[in-house]
Amino acid sequence: MQNPKVIFEDESLFILEKPSGWITDSANTTKNQPVIQEWIAENLQFSINNFQFRNGIVHRLDKETSGILLVAKTQSAFEDLQRQFKERLVSKTYTSLVHGKIEQPEGLINEPVGRLPWRRDRFGVLIGGREAVTEYKVIKYYNDFTLLELKPKTGRTHQIRIHLKHIGFPIVADEFYAGRKTARKDRKWCSRLFLHAGEISFNHPKTQKKVSFKIDLPEDLGEALVKLSKLT
Repeated sequence: MQNPKVIFEDESLFILEKPSGWITDSANTTKNQPVIQEWIAENLQFSINNFQFRNGIVHRLDKETSGILLVAKTQSAFEDLQRQFKERLVSKTYTSLVHGKIEQPEGLINEPVGRLPWRRDRFGVLIGGREAVTEYKVIKYYNDFTLLELKPKTGRTHQIRIHLKHIGFPIVADEFYAGRKTARKDRKWCSRLFLHAGEISFNHPKTQKKVSFKIDLPEDLGEALVKLSKLT
């Protein structure tokens, strides 16, 4: 399995590239699985590399989601970046491939998300749930699939995956929300969940100037698009 990679570092923060298959935070249920928090503790040196400050981790990505992860190196940077997330000053951009052809070239999904009372390990659109807003824009069509650019305005668990399922366009190879049968079929040409956090923008915690970081689509997802092009 591919290891995380530091793509940027200064006195205040790290920008990591998180591979798919890595859990972000340590927990009792993550034993014998690759965990970003544990990798940071073992491989990086900085003042708040301890459990009290989550080893600098400011936000999360799902296990199967790849992409940019922001890690603070100092307490002041950690607190400032947490504040920016809370105040929705951080902008994240994802790329995803979904089932179906979304005719509207761009749109906004504004539906509350919460833990399902009848199945506590799953989340969904739920009356009384927490506010959740996702912007989307069509990048390209692949016959019965749509490649999307997504900008979540809130940070709920599984938000993008839930919202896309809710409007009838579940993400490719998503066992939770597309269903196991569909996901198994997808995995014949796409090895994992097609969701990648490719870009992040925020105010640098020391200078307060806007900074942006961007990474390319991973090789495995690029290969999936090539296979899909041949299939269609």
